[in-house]
Amino acid sequence: MATYDRCHDAPTGSRRVEASLIALGALVGLVVGLAAGLAHRFSERAYRAPVPETEAGLPKGVAQVLSVLQSLAVVVDAEDKVLRASPAAYAFGIVKAGRLVVDDLADLVGNTRRDGRIRNVELELPRGPVGEGTLAVRARVAPLGADHVLVLIEDQTDARRVDAIRRDFVANVSHELKTPVGALRLLAEAVQDASDDPEAVVRFAGRMQHESLRLSHLVQELIDLSRLESDDPLKGAAAVGIDAVVDAAVDRTLELAAAKRIEISSGGEHGLKVWGSEVQLVMAVGNLIENAVNYSPERTRVEVTVRRARDLAEITVTDQGIGISGAELERIFERFYRVDPARSRVTGGTGLGLSIVKHIAQNHGGDVRVRSTEGSGSTFTLRLPLLTSASGAGRRLPEEE
Repeated sequence: MATYDRCHDAPTGSRRVEASLIALGALVGLVVGLAAGLAHRFSERAYRAPVPETEAGLPKGVAQVLSVLQSLAVVVDAEDKVLRASPAAYAFGIVKAGRLVVDDLADLVGNTRRDGRIRNVELELPRGPVGEGTLAVRARVAPLGADHVLVLIEDQTDARRVDAIRRDFVANVSHELKTPVGALRLLAEAVQDASDDPEAVVRFAGRMQHESLRLSHLVQELIDLSRLESDDPLKGAAAVGIDAVVDAAVDRTLELAAAKRIEISSGGEHGLKVWGSEVQLVMAVGNLIENAVNYSPERTRVEVTVRRARDLAEITVTDQGIGISGAELERIFERFYRVDPARSRVTGGTGLGLSIVKHIAQNHGGDVRVRSTEGSGSTFTLRLPLLTSASGAGRRLPEEE
């Protein structure tokens, strides 16, 4: 009987366990259902929450489209209130306190709202609240739906600057070529008229030779500058020893220095190497030395010094010449700019030498600096990244490869 009672009780206990599991499952289901309901309501509320103020009132999808545009964009409503504006619109001072503050743009918006026509105009906007700097922009104003106006602005300042530089360069080249060519023509006429005066012929022939050399120098520097602008020295570059660069640059200017009895000395740290074009670097250092000789009085000294400054090689050229005033220091690297035009005519200077130095320095990832006091000489420093085993571009010295 005892055995029978235990077998009889087993099904009863099993039913109790099963009932408990069913109750527990129902409770879990209730909790999950409540959680799902709350989550649904929360997500619904989040979906129906007001959009940020900068996008309120915009037609559907406009905010997403504006976010991927590269142009500066501004959306204005029917009351001339700015609903959306690119950060640059605030940075350039086009939008302030939710309003367009540039009168020309505000007028364009008003005209477009009235007639619905799309307008494309070029404008000059003030660069800031003070000063005379301007931004050259192209503005496109178009209706956006029934009540909104879209303003798209593209900054063309850099493109305008490049065009201006190109025009100035062509004008300067034309002028610079015209001077020696005109001089040669006049001198040739003078030689022809003085055919019966041997001394005059010799004198005019000497001046013709001087002008022809000046013309040849100018053409060569124009060719050099053109090559620098089209050729990247870091393509097909190699390890260049600064010692060899300085020696070659000094040799290039020895004859010029000897004519003025100017001593050129070189020294400093040896064994430094950079990555680039040896031909271009010799040209840059040679131009600095030539410039120093041209603007130094006779029987003076030009010193070329090389030193390491952290990860840079510094090539310094110091003269005892006439120096440069503070007002001219900022312009000496401009093309065709001459500190002393009269002296340049005598020396045959073209005003391109320092511009070429600057271009070569920049192409090699470096720069050129000047320190000068009027009447006390000048110091030019060409700075170039050193070539080491830890170079940023992963380059290694030949002996380490």
